[in-house]
Amino acid sequence: MPKHHHLTTPTIMEKILAAATSFFSTVLLLLATSIFVTGVEGTIGVNYGMVANNLPPPAKVAHFLLESTIINRVRLFDAQPETIKAFAHTGIAVTVTVPNDQIPHLTKLSFAQQWLKTYVQPHFPATNIVRILVGNEVLSTANKLLISSLVPAMQTLHTALVGASLDRRIQVSTPHSLGILSSSSPPSTGKFRQGYDVHVLKPLLSFLKSTNSPFMINPYPYFGYSADTVDYALFRPNSGVFDENTKLTYTNMLDAQLDAVFSAVKLLGFPNIEIVIAETGWPSRGDSWQIAVDPESAAAYNRNLLKHVTSGAGTPLMPKRTFETYIFALFNENLKPGPTCERNFGLFQPDMTPVYDIGILRSTARSSIPVNPTPEPPAVTPVSPVPKLPPRKGAKRWCLPKRGAEVEALQSNIDYVCGLGLDCGPIQENGPCFLPNTVRAHAAYAMNLYYHATGKNDYDCDFKHTGSITEVDPSYGKCKY
Repeated sequence: MPKHHHLTTPTIMEKILAAATSFFSTVLLLLATSIFVTGVEGTIGVNYGMVANNLPPPAKVAHFLLESTIINRVRLFDAQPETIKAFAHTGIAVTVTVPNDQIPHLTKLSFAQQWLKTYVQPHFPATNIVRILVGNEVLSTANKLLISSLVPAMQTLHTALVGASLDRRIQVSTPHSLGILSSSSPPSTGKFRQGYDVHVLKPLLSFLKSTNSPFMINPYPYFGYSADTVDYALFRPNSGVFDENTKLTYTNMLDAQLDAVFSAVKLLGFPNIEIVIAETGWPSRGDSWQIAVDPESAAAYNRNLLKHVTSGAGTPLMPKRTFETYIFALFNENLKPGPTCERNFGLFQPDMTPVYDIGILRSTARSSIPVNPTPEPPAVTPVSPVPKLPPRKGAKRWCLPKRGAEVEALQSNIDYVCGLGLDCGPIQENGPCFLPNTVRAHAAYAMNLYYHATGKNDYDCDFKHTGSITEVDPSYGKCKY
């Protein structure tokens, strides 16, 4: 996500307290991989994306993380043998990913067994592979084949792990964007989207519970903040948000997002499942019209994030917890498409100098590595964004495609929204919004329909960075938005 949003390299997930498996292996794993941030024990990882042409070789990256930082967990968005091998004998806990397009094949046991033999078994246990993710934000793809294959693929992969006697060492899970929620505000009303809740997520949660694996989520306050809520998003002092149902006050947006997920999970009968933050982060550079998108804000978010998730405070609905958390991302990635921010989520530049300091460098490294605030120049032409307007009190808002958004992406948005069962009749033939008969026009109606149906949260207009909010009514003739 960012993504939820990301295209190839995605995201960092919220509360990642992933139970290892047996009691003793869990204890040993936590002892081996726990780090200390301001004196508090907690587990912190990074998303290691590689959508760039200027990154150092994986072996150099692994050595850097081991020797110069306190990061002890890495999430990979694929399972490239060179990268996995680079982390051998480092002790760093590695999560690998089965790409989305391989999910239908993974439902066959023979394919799952071969996948393990190719990507996992040659490197284990020299490389501390602790988790395999089946896809990323699969429900957000709106691809019916991928979605229907997701849980069977996870089950089959676990069966293959059992056959290889690795099921007690390696977990199976899959990350989700906040788009799986149909309601999230206030947090106590959090629930999953109708259809996905019973047919996909309940069987998924049952599988995770039976295998002692975590539910993984990609929460991004960055995609939900406005000029009025920037302090709330960055963990800075603010007046808070009160939940009338629970009488609890939220002092930061991340807690609200996590508790909305918790409420949805609890509603399906799984209140004790662990929640891991698979990716979250804040960009250090954006477009000129954006508010609080700079190194100082990114440092504030990630520094406060680390302090919060390792403090043991938990959230209002999940008190006294620490969360396994993966920051997005390790590096700025100069070939990522989309707006400027997409290429500037990194903690480090490609030369491994920090973009800003959040206290993850070891003291010896901090004194020898200069901070390099100079951002990498864009290597691709981004989609032209429509400026993010601070909401005016009482103003109506609509969700429309961004200028320059690709037709394929917009068609995917249409398929996703209409596939949820929302009323897309107006953009079908003879409907009041059928003309002009273009993908962009139909996407505008569908995206806005979804935005309004889900409570008009800013992140519900993200659509993998192809949507933007406007206060100009797009209605015309008999076509009413």
